[in-house]
Amino acid sequence: MEMVINFPGGARVDASFGPFNVATDQPPAGGGQGSAPTPFALFLSSIGTCAGIYVLGFCNQRGLPTEGIRIIQRVNSNPANGMVDSIDLDIQVPESFPEKYHDSLIRSANLCAVKKHLEHPPVFNVYTSVN
Repeated sequence: MEMVINFPGGARVDASFGPFNVATDQPPAGGGQGSAPTPFALFLSSIGTCAGIYVLGFCNQRGLPTEGIRIIQRVNSNPANGMVDSIDLDIQVPESFPEKYHDSLIRSANLCAVKKHLEHPPVFNVYTSVN
C-alpha cells in the first residue's frame, strides 16, 4: 500500500491513499487550527475502531444485535515521560446481550490487526529521495 503525505497549509498534514484523504492538524496551542484530529489521536482511534470491526463481525456472523454495544477506549500514559503505558478497551454491552458471548467478544477484539502490529512492530525505514 502506498500513501502520499501532503502539506496543504498551516499545520495540516494529510494522507491520501486510494479514494481516501485523511486530514490531520494540530491544536491551536501547537500552531494549528484544530480542524482535524492530530496524527496521534488518529493513530489511537485506529486501535478502538479496529477492535470494533472485529466485534461487529462477530455479532453479525451470529445474528447478534449490535444496538447498545460500544467500546470505551482509555489511554493510560506515564506521567513522567508522556508515553502510553497501556490502553484499555471496555466493550460495553446492553444487559440483554447473552453473557455466554462476553469472552468471545474479547477474543474477537484481540484479533485486531492494529493491535497485532503494535505487539510485533514493523521496521521503519526513513530516508530522503529527489522527486
